[in-house]
Amino acid sequence: MKAYSRDELKEILRLHGLWVDKSEGGERANLSSANLTSANLIFADLTGANLYGAGLRGADLSGADLTGAFLRGANLTGANLNDADLTGADLTFANLDDADLSGADLTGADLTNANLANALIDERTRF
Repeated sequence: MKAYSRDELKEILRLHGLWVDKSEGGERANLSSANLTSANLIFADLTGANLYGAGLRGADLSGADLTGAFLRGANLTGANLNDADLTGADLTFANLDDADLSGADLTGADLTNANLANALIDERTRF
């Protein structure tokens, strides 16, 4: 797994923001197989980002926008996805064991073969 420094991740997110806004110089975030264990991604805009097989164990993605993100096979064990927008995200084979999905929007998300064991889901979580 590829590890990123805080500055490298910050630059990837900056360029991704430009891509989302369809601005010049923007580039879709490609964090496939990235080691983002315990990363602070609170309110990050990862719309449409490629996080295939990423290691997000214990990451804080509360309030993050993961609309249409590609999270197939990602390890989100113990991740905080409280109030995250996962609308239309591909979570096929993702590990969400012990993840906090309270208030998350999973409308249209593909959860085929996803592990939701012990995931925290509350009345605000939308499917």
